[in-house]
Amino acid sequence: MSTATFEIRDMSCGACVGRVERAVARIPGVERAAANLAARTLRVDYAAPADLPALTRALAQAGYPPAQAVAVLAVEGMHCASCVARIEAALAGLPGVVSACVNLAAGTAHVTHVAGAVDEGTLTDAVARAGYAARPVPAGDAGAALAAETRAAGRRAALAGALALPLVVLEMGGHLIPAFHHWQHVTFGAGAVWAVQGVLAALILAGPGRSFFLRGLPGLWRGRPDMNALVALGSGAAFLYSLVATVAPALLPEASRAVYFEAAAVIVALVLVGRWLEARAKGQAGAAIRALVALAPATARRLTPAGPEEVPAAALRPGDRVLVRPGERLPADGVVEDGESHVDEAMLTGEALPRPKAPGAAVTGGTVNGAGALTVRLVRTGADTTLARIVALVEAAQGAKLPVQALVDRITARFVPAVLAVAAATVAAWLAFGPSLAHALVAGVSVLIIACPCAMGLATPVSIMVGLGRAAQLGLLVRRGEALQRLEGARVVAFDKTGTLTEGRPALTDLIAAEGVGAEAVLTLAAAVEAASEHPLARAIAAAAGGRPLPAAAGFRALPGEGVTATVAGARVALGTARLMAREGADTAPLAAQAEGLAAAGKTVLFAAVDGRLAALLAVSDPLKPGAAEAVAALHARGLTTAMITGDGAPTARAIAAQLGIDRIAAEVLPAAKLAAVERLKAEGPVAFVGDGINDAPALAAADVGLAIGTGTDVAIESADVVLVSGDPRGVVQAVDLSRAVMRNIRQNLVWAFAYNVALIPVAAGLLYPAAGLLLSPMLAAAAMAASSVLVVGNALRLRRFGRGGQA
Repeated sequence: MSTATFEIRDMSCGACVGRVERAVARIPGVERAAANLAARTLRVDYAAPADLPALTRALAQAGYPPAQAVAVLAVEGMHCASCVARIEAALAGLPGVVSACVNLAAGTAHVTHVAGAVDEGTLTDAVARAGYAARPVPAGDAGAALAAETRAAGRRAALAGALALPLVVLEMGGHLIPAFHHWQHVTFGAGAVWAVQGVLAALILAGPGRSFFLRGLPGLWRGRPDMNALVALGSGAAFLYSLVATVAPALLPEASRAVYFEAAAVIVALVLVGRWLEARAKGQAGAAIRALVALAPATARRLTPAGPEEVPAAALRPGDRVLVRPGERLPADGVVEDGESHVDEAMLTGEALPRPKAPGAAVTGGTVNGAGALTVRLVRTGADTTLARIVALVEAAQGAKLPVQALVDRITARFVPAVLAVAAATVAAWLAFGPSLAHALVAGVSVLIIACPCAMGLATPVSIMVGLGRAAQLGLLVRRGEALQRLEGARVVAFDKTGTLTEGRPALTDLIAAEGVGAEAVLTLAAAVEAASEHPLARAIAAAAGGRPLPAAAGFRALPGEGVTATVAGARVALGTARLMAREGADTAPLAAQAEGLAAAGKTVLFAAVDGRLAALLAVSDPLKPGAAEAVAALHARGLTTAMITGDGAPTARAIAAQLGIDRIAAEVLPAAKLAAVERLKAEGPVAFVGDGINDAPALAAADVGLAIGTGTDVAIESADVVLVSGDPRGVVQAVDLSRAVMRNIRQNLVWAFAYNVALIPVAAGLLYPAAGLLLSPMLAAAAMAASSVLVVGNALRLRRFGRGGQA
């Protein structure tokens, strides 16, 4: 009998409890199901044929999916796409694991599992059974594991190089200086020289190179060979052949009595050097995340009744007051209580100009204070700060797999077995038709070494790591890595208007009273009604009242897409569109001409009615953001169609679209209908929708890519695939350019990785030998294989220059 405890966050009443329990109780094998509404948990006792996947599916089908958690593991010993596939299969096979995504470039595994069903020990044990070491890592600490791996790789490469150097001198020195070769054989004898070479090679293979055998051979025996198996087979074959030639030469034909100890040793040394260079380059790929983490200061000056005291930043709690001196970084998120200054928020928004801060202004941890001292009351600390959330967000996105990676995974899953088959066929062919056994060995080992799929496995994840890190530095937060690929394919970019293309701070510009009605009286009634609303237009009208005393409004009601109604001083007041006026029985004809003129000027027009009679016409203008027109023009220059979806009337929408040059307009769209408007635009191609991330959530979800536009710390990161922190619509253009740059970089890497193997495997097999007498040395094959991975990572690192005067 097994027991599982699920966290069911959607349970809200006793009826939910009954439905949850019945959903799993009907599964054969379930003995008992008990839901706890207070704790929002479900405890299930079950036996076969019931299992965790079946329980999870039943709960999801009933509308109560179990809560999920994500565990991040640092994995050691991964070097190619085959390693990735093996670890993912080991993790995905665990009961309760929903998905497993391994990032070769970051050296991490992100495991999504049913909360409470799997612990970190079970996950690390599964990785260990697959032949790799793993440990849990907290968010923001993944780079530490990679740094440790880089140092270890450097030590192994240095030791292998130190042992291989005298071996190479002994074997290759005689080719350069014949007298040296003659002196060795006369003084020591060929057998003794070979024996010394054998000892040095054995030390390399048993010391820094043993990981190839410890990880590669078990995988080969289990029928899942990887790069380690290829290196182990190649170097091991060269070593064993040379060992036979040294200790039992009679077993070999006289023409084939040669040693390749230097090849076995140099293969391992070069591969280890390549891994060290690769690890260093991968470390540079994660430099953006480490730079973000480093922005948080280690200490802060907390204000106490006894005066300022310096405390660790980790000890700060919400409600604490801190003193931030000129030039210092803010330790956490908060609100300015005293002082005035300018704060450099480039790390958050990508904008170079500091922003003014005065009492009441929000500030973000990690940003740099200017010339004035600030007293700040903290609101969010530790893992809840904007900076910590950004780091966690980018790390999670970096661990994602793009759809293009699925093709790479399918190919590499069959690639290593295919290489083994090609190597075996190469040896067999040269044994049958070649000059010697040694010739066949050299060709087979060269095929094994040069075909290692390291570059294939790195081609996609390293570009994602660098690209998303650079995006974070530019104020572009990509919540999901796959959004990069989808954004590149977008053909239509649709914008919400208020707060996206406009400042979101409208002001009342016109008030035209109906005949016989006092303008001041109407404004007082309208402001009284709108004081109860949080809509930007409502705030503009309320602000226009100038702080005068307002009567209380009763029975306030908001009608989405139409307006608001309330009772003020015994009169029913309605404020909104012509549709609302019609429902109230108010005739808008007397002011219709003025309304059309104001709308044509790009202003939002509202009618006011009192007790069913038209009282006034109000016009509110929301100024366009400075970069809006530039953003639309830049999108057109990139071949994209633009659209605007707004609840404003058609005349206002047409006027705004004309000012910006927008191609398509969907006006008078209710919030619930924005989703349908996005679906209609999809007929022209994949759609990216840009909105505020909260009110536009349905449209953001319906679009192929949702981009939430926000300002300062008010970033709606849960609403979209990409968050534009600065609030500048030009960030949309930057996001499109970045997606194209990353995808172009990935394609370059994939073309290089695949073309490299396709071109050099035949050369390594000896295809050019009959015509040109050219046979690739295993040492050169190892150097070429290592260089391929380093070139792929180096190409991805060019993305760090994105946005600095040119495209990467």
